[in-house]
Amino acid sequence: MDGGKTPDEQAIHALAEKYCVSLHHARATVFEDMCHDRFLMTAVDGAGGAVYWDKPAFIARVAGRDPFPGDPSYEILGLDVAGGEIARVHLWVDIPPRRFEDHLGFFRFGGEWKLITKVFRTMAGPALADG
Repeated sequence: MDGGKTPDEQAIHALAEKYCVSLHHARATVFEDMCHDRFLMTAVDGAGGAVYWDKPAFIARVAGRDPFPGDPSYEILGLDVAGGEIARVHLWVDIPPRRFEDHLGFFRFGGEWKLITKVFRTMAGPALADG
């Protein structure tokens, strides 16, 4: 096993990495499969409010920008799998000029892990590379 991780933990870790890499490279089609049809993304605004996007809106946001050059910058901070049915991942990923702190919720649907929720906030991140 990979560092003592269970097969489900390995699968969720791989999905979290794929999520980060796909955001960096603006691979919107990856999210068509990764996200459940009822996926909901919520951004907290720091003032007690929130903004919401569904799956089509999230995919359009990713598809609506150019990929970044170079290697993705991200870190998986925490990962839990409960009963082989639900999982959560806490991570950050840089999408210059911002860093996103994401809390992702997965569940097993039809035998596959699907991303169902994303709650996130934005922070200052790396500068855009001149190019």
